[in-house]
Amino acid sequence: MNVDSIRDGIVIDHIAPGNAMKLYDLLGLAELDVPVAMITNVVSAKRGRKDIIKIDAEIPVDINVIGYVDPEATVNIIRHGELVEKKRIGMPETLVNVLKCKNPRCISCCEQELDQIFHLADPEKREYRCVWCEAKAADI
Repeated sequence: MNVDSIRDGIVIDHIAPGNAMKLYDLLGLAELDVPVAMITNVVSAKRGRKDIIKIDAEIPVDINVIGYVDPEATVNIIRHGELVEKKRIGMPETLVNVLKCKNPRCISCCEQELDQIFHLADPEKREYRCVWCEAKAADI
C-alpha cells in the first residue's frame, strides 16, 4: 500500500493500534475539507504495530486530545516536504471540553456554560477525574 507523502501538513505517528479512529473522531477530522489519511496496523520497529494519521494541511490540533488517547504518539510538522518539528506528547494534566462528566448530579451537567474539566488523578492508571464532582472519566 502506498500513501503519498505530504508537502505541508501534520503526521500523527506512533499511535497505538486501534486508537487512530478515536483520535479521528475526537479531533473532528471528518469536519475538515482537506485530505486526511488514516493508516492502521502498520508494522513498527518500536511498537510492533501502530496507526498513523496524515493531514495534508497545517492546521491546529489539540495536543491534549492526542496525549489523552495515546501519550506515546508523536506529532510531526511537515513544511515543503521536510520534517521541521517533532513533538512528543505525554499525558496532559488537564483536559478541557474533551470528555463529558457522566455523573447526572454534577454541576457541569446542569450549568451549560461551565467547561467540562478533568484532571489527571493517577498517571499510572491513566485515570482522569472531573474537577467539579471527582467522578472518574470513562475509559478511552
